[in-house]
Amino acid sequence: MEPEALARECIASASGFPAKRCPMANETGQEKLKNENRLLIVCDVLALIFTMGLPSLMSWLEFVLLRGASSGGNQTMQVSFWLGKVLQFSFPIVYVWFRTRDSIQFERPNKRGMLVGIAFGLAVSAGALALYFFWLRTSPALAGTPEQVRHWLHEFNPFFTTLAGYILMAVFMALVHSFLEEYYWRWFVFQRLKGFLPVVPAVLASSFAFMAHHVIVLNVYLAGYFWEAVVPFSLCVAGGGIVWAWLYHRYRSLYAPWISHLLIDAALMGGLGVDMLFGQGS
Repeated sequence: MEPEALARECIASASGFPAKRCPMANETGQEKLKNENRLLIVCDVLALIFTMGLPSLMSWLEFVLLRGASSGGNQTMQVSFWLGKVLQFSFPIVYVWFRTRDSIQFERPNKRGMLVGIAFGLAVSAGALALYFFWLRTSPALAGTPEQVRHWLHEFNPFFTTLAGYILMAVFMALVHSFLEEYYWRWFVFQRLKGFLPVVPAVLASSFAFMAHHVIVLNVYLAGYFWEAVVPFSLCVAGGGIVWAWLYHRYRSLYAPWISHLLIDAALMGGLGVDMLFGQGS
């Protein structure tokens, strides 16, 4: 006999009621269920606080606290980066596995969702490239950005300051890292927030949390232009997060926001990044 059923029989026997009608047994089972639900809610809230804040903490460590003036690779920053990424991208799947493993599923691509994601990705990519090459390329706000990026890349790994190394990193970021971010922010954070909030507040909360660590990075690369550049570009990141959360909610698939995210990252790193670091804008 199961422990809970045995407890019900014992309580019923002591009270003189049949097991199925015993008020004390029913109340005990209900109270146990309530306590379990409270614990699960607390766990979900703590998991959300952790996942929404971790990327910002990691960015502060890597781009501010551990950033130095080393002539070679910054091993402390490298270790922090990789440990942080492993923790960030392993936590959601491990948590869901122990919490509700039956809910682990990734839907197949949705044709209409993919088309919408591609259209949004191409539109934003074209706008970003046009904005950069026709205006920002010669803007004072970006005058110090190439050197700031080179410095961080050199500390992370000097190989990434070469054209071959940078292209390899850009391909990884566009193909793999963009998917991991969508899994992290949309599949886990946004989906969990919907358990506590209506859809629109969940979209906004997850998107501004997604924006937060970009504020730290942009404030390093665009030093001295917080209101003129950091804030507007960060709000663009939040806008992207809003669209990607909507795509995930509307089409029930990670592939639509991922393909959109991939295209935009490819344009930013392959277009803007290559030109700033190795082209005429360097």
